[in-house]
Amino acid sequence: MEKTRRREKLAFSLLFGLWLPCCFAQTTPSNTATRTPTGTPTPSPSPQTERLRVRLSGYPRKHNEGRVELFYKGEWGTICDDDFSIANANVLCRQLGFVEATGWTHSAKYGKGQGRIWLDNVLCNGGEKTIDSCKSRGWGNSDCTHDEDAGVVCKDERIPGFVESNVIDAQVDNNKIEEVRLRPVVATARKKMPIAEGVVEVKYKDGWAQICDLGWTIKNTHVVCGMLGFPHERKVNKAFYKRLKKRAAEKVSRPKVNVSAGGRQTPKAKANSKTKQSSPGKRLYLERQKNHFHVHSVACVGTEIHLAACPLEFSKPNATSFCQGGMPAVVSCMPGPLFIQNNLKKKPKISNNVRLKGGAKLGEGRVEVLKGNEWGTVCDDRWNLQSASVVCRELGFGSAKEALTGARMGQGMGPIYMNEVKCVGQEKSIWNCPFKNITSEDCQHVEDAAVRCNVPYMGLEHSIRIVGGRTTYEGRVEVQVGSKWGTVCSAGWTTKEAMVVCRQLGLGYSMHAITETWYWDSSNVTEMIMSGVKCTGNEMSLSQCQHHKTVSCQKSAAKFAAGVICSDTASDLVLNAPLVQQTVYIEDRPLHMLYCAAEEDCLSKTAAQADWPYGHRRLLRFSSQIHNIGRADFKPKAGRHSWVWHACHGHYHSMDIFTHYDLLSGNGTKVAEGHKASFCLEDTDCQEGVSKRYECANFGNQGITVGCWDLYRHDIDCQWIDITDVRPGNYILQIVINPNYEVAESDFTNNCMKCNCKYDGHRIWLHNCHIGDAFSEEAERRFEKYPGQLNNQIPSINQK
Repeated sequence: MEKTRRREKLAFSLLFGLWLPCCFAQTTPSNTATRTPTGTPTPSPSPQTERLRVRLSGYPRKHNEGRVELFYKGEWGTICDDDFSIANANVLCRQLGFVEATGWTHSAKYGKGQGRIWLDNVLCNGGEKTIDSCKSRGWGNSDCTHDEDAGVVCKDERIPGFVESNVIDAQVDNNKIEEVRLRPVVATARKKMPIAEGVVEVKYKDGWAQICDLGWTIKNTHVVCGMLGFPHERKVNKAFYKRLKKRAAEKVSRPKVNVSAGGRQTPKAKANSKTKQSSPGKRLYLERQKNHFHVHSVACVGTEIHLAACPLEFSKPNATSFCQGGMPAVVSCMPGPLFIQNNLKKKPKISNNVRLKGGAKLGEGRVEVLKGNEWGTVCDDRWNLQSASVVCRELGFGSAKEALTGARMGQGMGPIYMNEVKCVGQEKSIWNCPFKNITSEDCQHVEDAAVRCNVPYMGLEHSIRIVGGRTTYEGRVEVQVGSKWGTVCSAGWTTKEAMVVCRQLGLGYSMHAITETWYWDSSNVTEMIMSGVKCTGNEMSLSQCQHHKTVSCQKSAAKFAAGVICSDTASDLVLNAPLVQQTVYIEDRPLHMLYCAAEEDCLSKTAAQADWPYGHRRLLRFSSQIHNIGRADFKPKAGRHSWVWHACHGHYHSMDIFTHYDLLSGNGTKVAEGHKASFCLEDTDCQEGVSKRYECANFGNQGITVGCWDLYRHDIDCQWIDITDVRPGNYILQIVINPNYEVAESDFTNNCMKCNCKYDGHRIWLHNCHIGDAFSEEAERRFEKYPGQLNNQIPSINQK
């Protein structure tokens, strides 16, 4: 109650003491009933700020259903179920980013909400863009209780490009602090990115104002650094800034002016005066004299995720003095390892047992934690910004901008390790926070928690652009080298390079890497200035990738310039590793049964010298079940018009190579290999509530739906490795999905599976099968060094 009174008092003094006279000259709609003389509801007055925000809440629920809550006038509230209809639900679901509603609920099915009941007797026709465009009794005018809170059930299909549902973000009064920045005092620091030290400035009216440093603490600095994308703060050399201020004050108070015989200031004196006034110390002093101190004092406790959430005291317009004896607050932050430009002797470390997966941009993703040697996820029950901020900071980012629930960054696989995480915000790691262990009935992967972290501004988007495309998500790539703009050679241009471009532009993932851009507008095509680009896919900008020092491109015409098509969602394929281990066996298959397999190049090269149709080939067989855990369907790059028909097996190949199967020696040398063309990509089965979309029969569409999987059984052709020529020994079985990166995915690191493999000439043993970087780095090193000896598990032996 006391906290509420303080907030009300602060808001009242802020509104009438400072903002009302200068900023709010116009009136806003009242919360009284809005009715026509006949008593029929009228359209709800729209909020005078940003677009209306909607969220789903309550328990128990899935990510696409829940109690409807609206954020209006700085407060979350509910909708009464009186006159509620499927038309209302359709409007709300589309506003949440789903294609449509499949139902709605009444009588607080998802639990009773709190706070205001914002809307009642809502009547939509179904075509409105937002719920506040529908007729109602008006904002805050209701005769309901929270026992009548309405809910919706949305179809679990996202509107392309929509990314705003299931978000928990900072609910602060932006009228207090709208934006914060660091402005470097030393001119040379302005050229270095990111800006990690400078005067703290807040957006005020049409400009920027400073904060008085009297009573400024390291806790305030911690909050500011977190907002700007930095995990840690550094101690400011305050003596340096005080010397600058003192030196500038002395020079300003006793200026030396050279005058001519006529008493006028000489040009030289004017130039010297300008030079002196532009010095760092003088600027700092003059700013203090200008009375631009909007905030007089700040008292953060250090766990806030926004400066506006801290107790603030604002400067009064009629005050006789501002920040007497003080100066503008100066902050110094420590960037995370990804953002450190110079080579520090001791770089800050980031956590190796927490990671983000499935995010389209740097600093966002599904939260995964490492326990033992296996990665798992975090359940979203009680997931909030404090816990999310701990994750962000331990990974080298700032505080959390948003905490996301309902598997908004895709569903993980494997165990769920944590539930009801309750961080205070000061912990070094999420593992230091209280949490509950998971039981099977507690959580499912539809409740995987995710984060969006504050990241430092690097300005990388200014050195690259895409032009000529039909939409803002696609176009020909142009880069800036020095002061010159030009195109990029498409030779060797792959999804990895395109992924870096989309990330640098803040456009998410690369849907396609385009090597011929003749069909895009070429009226303003520039010359080619970059070639030989080769990226790992993890770089923050194209300039960080390898490329030729001088341009060398065989096809330098404009139509062969590199291009991209970007998207904010992507697929993510993962192999079911335990199933490989459970289904492996050896078969000696007669040659007369392998003619079709030979035609499709599914046997080793020595098969060509065999005495056909006599003899046999020894095959290492297994099943592969490939899940799509991403946020978009996996579809072949080539359209069905270009699929290749294979008469022998009677099917179409939609991709040349879908998987690689390799048997490696201890040093990584291939001793046997196989491949699988995607002759039939389809939904074999799906999670509960997800419908199949792809089926190969009758020349149907091929692909794998989000939440579904494609199963290649061990007993179909080419689902093997030909090991006829392999000697007994210890090996590594490796399976790589989408090896040529033909189709974009949000995460390529989990496309590879490795297993320890022991072959005695008759039988095969597989154990320690793991996906990509599923094991810790230490386990991975041991795996490579001592294949077959990682643990004392009893190997699975399956011989058919």
